[in-house]
Amino acid sequence: MKNISRERLTSLTQREQERFVKDRPKSKALFERAGKSLLGGVPMNWMLKWAGAFPPFVREAQGAHFYDIDGNRYIDFCLGDTGAMTGHSPFSVVKALEEQLRRGITLMLPSEDAVWVGEELQTRFGLPFWQFALTATDANRFAIRLARQITGRSKILVFNWCYHGTVDETLITLDKDGSAKARHGNIGPPVDPTVTTKVVEFNDVDALKQALDPSDVACVLAEPVMTNVGIVHPQPGFHEALRRLTREYATLLIIDETHTICAGPGGYTRSHELEPDFVVFGKPIGSGVPGAAYGFTARVAELVREKQSIEDCDTGGIGGTLAANALSLAAIRTTLTKVLTKDAFDRMIPLAQRWTDGVQKAITEFGLPWHVSQLGCRAEYLFSATPPKNGGEAHDAMDFPLERFLHLYAMNRGILLTPFHNMALMSPQTDSSDVDHHSRVFREGVKELLG
Repeated sequence: MKNISRERLTSLTQREQERFVKDRPKSKALFERAGKSLLGGVPMNWMLKWAGAFPPFVREAQGAHFYDIDGNRYIDFCLGDTGAMTGHSPFSVVKALEEQLRRGITLMLPSEDAVWVGEELQTRFGLPFWQFALTATDANRFAIRLARQITGRSKILVFNWCYHGTVDETLITLDKDGSAKARHGNIGPPVDPTVTTKVVEFNDVDALKQALDPSDVACVLAEPVMTNVGIVHPQPGFHEALRRLTREYATLLIIDETHTICAGPGGYTRSHELEPDFVVFGKPIGSGVPGAAYGFTARVAELVREKQSIEDCDTGGIGGTLAANALSLAAIRTTLTKVLTKDAFDRMIPLAQRWTDGVQKAITEFGLPWHVSQLGCRAEYLFSATPPKNGGEAHDAMDFPLERFLHLYAMNRGILLTPFHNMALMSPQTDSSDVDHHSRVFREGVKELLG
């Protein structure tokens, strides 16, 4: 296995940074202008994490590609970190939005689209009752609140290095000695997260059982496959044990499919026949129009109704003025009908396999201690020889300077990867030539790194 010279990595990164700036004078000028009105020169702080000296400012996007304001064309494998997994501006969704805009945007009244979407989500995920939010973060928050109300318990349990948006209770991690603490970078937590949350490693059934044993956990909130720290698959029997233990300790199970919807039309839940109490689905559900949904079992619905007060239903911490608005529901209905279909997944998933094969070929050719993993139409590489079993192992395999070089190298050659890790996502409009271009660029970048 070959080692990478840090001195060479630094030199190559500097070279690529100079090329990035030289090729994007208009983005540079707009970034400098933005610094006078936007904190850090960006409208949302995550946008600072792009590998370039500044983010490319976008002119237009369509399908699997976009142009920046300097005229550079990119193959988009980030796709808004799953929010645009549908491809940018699908024609059918744009048409539905144009029609709905003329009929009304938000009324705080239901539309027929809401009923249709609820029925479709029943079919896809196998859960009978649904509610809507604007983001998956909100949907997760609402599900947690319902779980606490139903069980009378205050704590939740998550897995180390999980991702559930900006839910306060989930910004917690395990220290090297196994103790829980606020995640590094957790901004202004309202309370010490150990007050509200228990955290164990994914795939660790013994630790899960020990954490649930005091019977004080309202719910386990989990991605069925970890995605935001690299792809971490469940080991054989893990989901069966998770469901058995949560039932044994009367703890509700929330499965967050916001990223793992890449596994198929009904996410990992349907493709692997999971039996959660709640499912959360957001990001691509409206083709980039803000929207999310959370569904639950008939038993959960019955328990919610028992405690429901019409007088207080608008002040209980669940819902929102713009949630389930007519425009979002029109986008969601068309996305589910015409974009995120079985046929689309049947095209996207083989492309992710092709991307995986291309990366693996270069890893093998150069004898690198890296690996590449796939989940449905999602794939990514990680800087460890073997796939991690949990979030702690995946996090320890990350290499920020190396990651940023490879992302910057790709951007300079017309490829955008997710800035938070080495993830690529296929859209219905992605084609084999897009994937093959990445394979060539990835190989060239690795070859340069090794000199």
